[in-house]
Amino acid sequence: MNAILPQVSPASTLPSADELDRALRDASPAEIIAAALNTVGREKLALVSSFGTESATLLKVMADVDPAIPVIFLDTGWLFEETLAYRDTLVATLGLKDVRSVKPAEETLTREDPDRDLWFSDPDACCRIRKVEPLARALKPFDAWLNGRKRFQGNTRADIPVVEDDGARLKFNPFANVSREELEAIFVRAKLPRHPLLASGFRSVGCMPCTSRTAEGEDERAGRWRGRGKTECGIHTMKGS
Repeated sequence: MNAILPQVSPASTLPSADELDRALRDASPAEIIAAALNTVGREKLALVSSFGTESATLLKVMADVDPAIPVIFLDTGWLFEETLAYRDTLVATLGLKDVRSVKPAEETLTREDPDRDLWFSDPDACCRIRKVEPLARALKPFDAWLNGRKRFQGNTRADIPVVEDDGARLKFNPFANVSREELEAIFVRAKLPRHPLLASGFRSVGCMPCTSRTAEGEDERAGRWRGRGKTECGIHTMKGS
């Protein structure tokens, strides 16, 4: 597909999310990332990555388009050491040039989670101070962001558009239409390294206290906040910043 999209535009004249979604509905992930780049420019576009079990694919496609697009990584203080090591591996492997590790505000942690047990008593509040608020702060300079959600992940992700408006900026979902098989093909074709915990049964990896292994036949995100009735951390449901 060769979508006709505007070149870099001032924020006040950006095309709407609906316009972009219609234009990019059948585009490839690389075409969607290139369109986002052309629409807002590198200085106003960020990719948000957890460096989780599927993250290498989106980062690879982005790096092929422009490895200098800023990448925001939320270092919550509860991540597995394997995830931190995997981040460093992918940065080196893919030649990523601008990865920004964002941490929660120390004063907020001291005030709201002094004993580091908020994940147990109120996981939504824990996600808010360790993920949602830091990301909102990190995204302030940007007019658009890229993320790796896919429709095949189900639940609240089953009907995500290719482009949406998060209330403050454009939000591009380059892998919305990608199938599990296509994702695996990218891994194999590019010989991408796998997340170290994948072989141990962790098919979706987040913070240590709220991540568990998944059994055969379970949804891949079943190990996130198991038994909590919670499926999202909140960064994909936040509106504005």
